[in-house]
Order: sequence, then C-alpha cells, then structure tokens
Amino acid sequence: MPRAKQQPPAPRPKPKTRQLVRNLRRGWVVTRLLVIGAIWGGLVLFLAGLWFTWDMPNPASAVTTPRRPAILLLAPSGQLAARFGDASGQVVLPSALPPYVPAAFIAIEDKRYYEHGAFDTQGLARAVVTDLIHRRVMQGGSSITQQVAKTLFLGNERTFRRKVQEAVLALWLTRHYTPDEILGIYLNRVYLGEGAYGVDAAARLYFGVPATQLSIAQAAILAGLPKAPSSLNPLANPEAAANRATQVLDDMVGTQAISPEQENAAEAQLADAAQPVSRTSWFALWVMQQESAQIPEGEDITFSTTLNPALQNAAETALDTAIATQGPALHISQGAVVVLEAKTGAVRALIGGVGNREGYNRATLARRQTGSAIKPIVWLAGLRAGMSPSDTVLDGPLYLHGYHPHDYEAGYHGEVSMTQALADSMNTAAIRILLRAGGARRVIALARELGLNDNFPDDATMALGTGGVGVLQMAGAYATFFNGGERVTPYAVTAINHAPAPHPAPVPVVDSGQAQAVGQMMRAVVTSGTGKGAFIPNIYTAGKTGTTQDYRDAWFIGYAGGDIIAVWLGNDDNSPTNKVLGGTLPAEIFKTIASGLGG
Repeated sequence: MPRAKQQPPAPRPKPKTRQLVRNLRRGWVVTRLLVIGAIWGGLVLFLAGLWFTWDMPNPASAVTTPRRPAILLLAPSGQLAARFGDASGQVVLPSALPPYVPAAFIAIEDKRYYEHGAFDTQGLARAVVTDLIHRRVMQGGSSITQQVAKTLFLGNERTFRRKVQEAVLALWLTRHYTPDEILGIYLNRVYLGEGAYGVDAAARLYFGVPATQLSIAQAAILAGLPKAPSSLNPLANPEAAANRATQVLDDMVGTQAISPEQENAAEAQLADAAQPVSRTSWFALWVMQQESAQIPEGEDITFSTTLNPALQNAAETALDTAIATQGPALHISQGAVVVLEAKTGAVRALIGGVGNREGYNRATLARRQTGSAIKPIVWLAGLRAGMSPSDTVLDGPLYLHGYHPHDYEAGYHGEVSMTQALADSMNTAAIRILLRAGGARRVIALARELGLNDNFPDDATMALGTGGVGVLQMAGAYATFFNGGERVTPYAVTAINHAPAPHPAPVPVVDSGQAQAVGQMMRAVVTSGTGKGAFIPNIYTAGKTGTTQDYRDAWFIGYAGGDIIAVWLGNDDNSPTNKVLGGTLPAEIFKTIASGLGG
C-alpha cells in the first residue's frame, strides 16, 4: 500500500512579521489600559467635580439673593435711632460714587484688580506659602472677584473644597461680567457689619449719609471693614474702626488714589467719622419687645419713636460712669434710668442696666422696694383726706402693734409741717399721714390710680416703701404731680411705617391743685431736704429720695425741664450697698442727666 505524502511544514514567520505581531498585541494591551484608565480617570474626575460642585448655588441667582427684613427705629427728628435685621440701601454704580470710594476698597483688598483676571496669582502664591507654613488655611489671597463669588454664593467656611468652588464661580463671573460690573456687585453686596450689605446701606447706617456723599475718611472706614466686619465697625468699636482706616489711607496713597495731603486731612477726621450716629440701645430692645406683634413676617417696617438719642447716650454714660468710678467702693453693680415726658408719658430715654444691653432690663422688668420714694403718694392721700402742706404732723416715737419705725437720723423733730416732713423724709410722720388718710388700702388704691399695679403690703409699712415697683412705672406715677394730675401711660412708638400709632392719652385722676401741691413739696426736698444733691440753680427741679432697709436699694425720682427722671441703684442679688442713700449717687446721676436736658 502506497505511503501518504507528508505535508511540508508551515513556513516559519519571518523575524519582521513576528515583531509586528508582538507590537500589535502590546499596542492592544496599552490601548486597552489607556481606555480603561481614561474611563476610570474620567469617572474619578466626574466624581471629584461632583463632590466639589454638587451643592454650589446657581450663579444666575446672584443679584436676587434675599436679605433679612429691616426693622428701623427713628427718633422724632427722623434720625435713625436703631436698626435690626439687614440694612437696606440703594444700588449704586461705581461711576456714581466719588472716585476715592471704590479706590479705597481696591487699595486695601486687591491692589492689582484691573491687572489680573479672576485670580491674583501673586496673592494666591503668598497665601499658599503662608498656609503651608501653618498647615492650615490662614490666608485667602482672594481677589475681589473671588470675594464676590464667596459673598454671593458661598459662606465663610475656609476649606479646600470651598476654595475650589470659589475659583469655579470666579471664572463664571469673569465670563459674564466686566471688571467694572464685578466691582459694582462687590460694592453693593459686600458685608460691612451690623446687618449692612453694600456701601450705601453701611454709609446710611454708620454715618447717616448716602454713599454718594461719603468723605475720604468715611470711605476708608468702610473699606477697612471686610476684614472683620463684626469687630471693626464703628458701632462695635469706633477706635478699632479708625485704626484700621489709617491703614486703608496709607494703601490709598500707595496706589496714588489720594495724595499725602488728602491722607493727612482724612486722618484728622477719623476720630469724629468713626463715631456712630445710631446704636442698639436698651430703649430699642424694649420697643422691639413691646411691638413684636406688629412686625410682619418677611417685610421691612419702620417705627417712629419718642427717643432722644443724645439724651439716651447721656443718661447711659452718666449711669455707666457713676458705677464704674464709685460702684466698687459703694458695692453697687447695677442701676436703671428712665427719662419720661411728664405731660404725655413719652419715654425719651431708657437704660436697663450696666453692661450687656441684651440682658435683663431692670428699668422695665425688675421690681424693687422703693423706700421713701413712695412717700409723695402717701402725702397725696393725706391731701385727699383734707390735709394741707402747711398742716402739722408729729414726728415722734410710734408703736404700732409691735412695729417701731424710726427715722434715718437719730432723734425726732416733734410737730412739723407736711412740707418739712417730706423734705426730710420722716418715717413716723409718713405712717401718721397714712393713718389719717384712711390706712394702707386707701394709699394702695391711690397708687393704682397713678398706674402702679404691683403688689403692696396692706399695712403701715406701705408708707415706708416696702412694696416692689418698677422704675418705668414709678416714673409714670411721678408725672401726675407735674402735669396737672393726669395719669400717663409710658409709651415709645408714635407711628408705624409713618402711619400714626395710637397710644393711651393722659387721663385726669387727681385734683390738679393737690397734684401741684405735692410737686411743690418735692421742690423743698431738693432745696433744703434729703435731695439737695439734685439741686440745679438754673433749672427748676423737684423730686424725692428713696433708700430701703439695709441700703439694698437707692432711688432718686424727680422733675426737671418738663421730664421725669427716675434713677435706681443696687445689686441684682439684692445684697446691701455700702450705705448708699438716695440723696447721694442717685441724686448725682439725676443732676448730671438733668443738667444736659434739651431737645
């Protein structure tokens, strides 16, 4: 059988062909790896981008970012007395402002603003070096464009993620707005403290003028605020605001925005420029509490008030200074003052304490024993019972069901007139007048007629002021003695959004002749009695001192220039003072305030 033919062996690939095959295989592997790498890299970049930007706001909403409603309190002159919420101002273009206003912000915040794009690479490099040295974000190096991005869209969180978002949004801004437009957005939206967004709102808040009328000194103060708006603004710290403005003026000279002569002139004005025209006060906080029901949700509102800003500041300064200088030695840590128009009950100043203005308001909330400050009401009850200022009453030992009152001074005066008994604040005479008037219940009823609705003891100690009463209520009650016998209700708001706001009108409750007689007897208190420390030669003054048991409370309530001024001093823990009498430091504070009354 014939043998089958063997197939010749397949030809072996040539070396060049083998190399090509290997290259193709290797290329396929590389391509495959590149494709996989690209897919995963793209996915990583996508996820990173998503992580950086998932919660970024829509840039198109930049100009419509809402603000908190503004609540404005105006003085009778129309001057801004206080503001809550965000300050509102006009939108102003950089071209409408004095050239030194935008120049001030550029000088201190971004000297090369018109030379770079979205970022200042020099500033960023400097910030990166600082951050690396401290191993945390210490310096932003942000351009004005980046600050606009942060102001409009982001918070103040200092993280790497936020900086990336800020950069993305800054690039978006440069694509959609010119440098002048971005600067305009910045000047109208930058936060400048105390709820003021933008230069016009801040100019009106701190200086009482629109941004178009800012001086160089005022512009420098505002330009210094973005660094620390809460602590550098004139309301928080006038001295710090002026010091920061000095640096701004130096930088403005460096950028040739102003001349050295203009800098010197502006520096001379800084101390006055940094003094605020309005400040949140005890009065303002009291109005907010009183009128909270009238404030519509989400809407601006304006309250026209009875406040005299100069008088408010003067009264607060008088109280703060007295306690700061004499309080430690006299063991007095707190006080309260109310200044009230006797004819109407309009509150012109109200100070609820020393220190934190948002704390406990002692002028409206505290109830303290009045001591002898209640005696004018006892004397009025005596007049109602048929007595007259010239009638005599015995100042002598008195024993009443085991109760043995005595005067502050040792000894007794015997038979004295009602006028002298009030002037020298005689305790036994006070109880005898109370008894002749029909007893404690009659006096309590009269106190109610004058607006004192607190609880009083139904016994003879009522005549010596053992009942607790508020400072504001006492001021209102005293007004009756100097306005012809009418009870007034203390009030603070005259209009809401410029529409008249109703308030209780004065009500005749006491015979005008009897009220006037008590007022005249209180005149003797300051001319020859326990309140001589309150006497002012060129101003008609009258009033009454009050000191409680163990010297826990010291009062002076009096009349001057048409106003009632009520002063209380003591301690929140009811601890005794160092023998402080109503005729000493309280009378001094009254005199300081009364001497500056006006307007």
